[in-house]
Amino acid sequence: MPYDSFGSAMKRGFIRMPVAIRTIILINAVVFVLQTLGGQTLNALVVGYLGFDPTFPTVLLQPWRMITYTFIHAGFLHFLFNMLWLWWMGKAVEQHLGPRSFTVIYFGAGILGALLDSVLAMIFGSAIVIGASGAVTGILVAFGMLFPRAPIMLFLFPPIEARFFVAGWIVIDILFLGSGDGVARLVHLGGALGGYLFIKAHQSGNDLSVVIRYFEYMFGRLKPQKKPKNKNMSIVSDAEIIEEVDQKELDKILEKISQKGYDSLTKEEKKKLFELSKKN
Repeated sequence: MPYDSFGSAMKRGFIRMPVAIRTIILINAVVFVLQTLGGQTLNALVVGYLGFDPTFPTVLLQPWRMITYTFIHAGFLHFLFNMLWLWWMGKAVEQHLGPRSFTVIYFGAGILGALLDSVLAMIFGSAIVIGASGAVTGILVAFGMLFPRAPIMLFLFPPIEARFFVAGWIVIDILFLGSGDGVARLVHLGGALGGYLFIKAHQSGNDLSVVIRYFEYMFGRLKPQKKPKNKNMSIVSDAEIIEEVDQKELDKILEKISQKGYDSLTKEEKKKLFELSKKN
């Protein structure tokens, strides 16, 4: 039995990824390659124009940064671990909710993380933020809420239930707030809050996918379905239908008179004949 090449196996595995995760990872990979190959000059331009700047008025005048910053990373390990966590935890979430709802949670968490960082920048200090960590944290929280008892396997650790693992992740971010370690803890916490709120909304019966559907309608990717017309059918008005029914009833009554005489009609038939004769 012939074995696939490494490239073929990688391609097949990539195609089998859930569509939203596959798209997000691909965009992140392309941006990371451009950052790497472009050198320090291009990397500085990418970070300077697409990284999230929490200061006023940039946060209001350049709102796209609240999304674009999630596609930029500071180095290979930063990129690698964010994408691995997204794949490990996000796969079950997307398969459970669908790609549209998953996308809403992912970018919604990233946006809420950026907003929280901007609001508290005066207290904890401001700096350009890059990386998918806030959005990925939102997905981790979503996973922990949807599959609280799922075992998380970490190197040299016994299996940990997802709810405890996610809670520990959040506690670490809280403990190290303002530590100056270069990690955007506020963005993580805002992303966690976003994941929590979106899953709560989903569990309350709200359809998260309507957000993506709205943009699909806006850009013409999704159009209202129209029922195909039957060429053999003609359009008739209500008046025409009523007139046709009345004529059939009149013909039926007249036929009865011709066969059995007027006296054979019931009281209701005589009344109907009188009403129809007035119409005609």
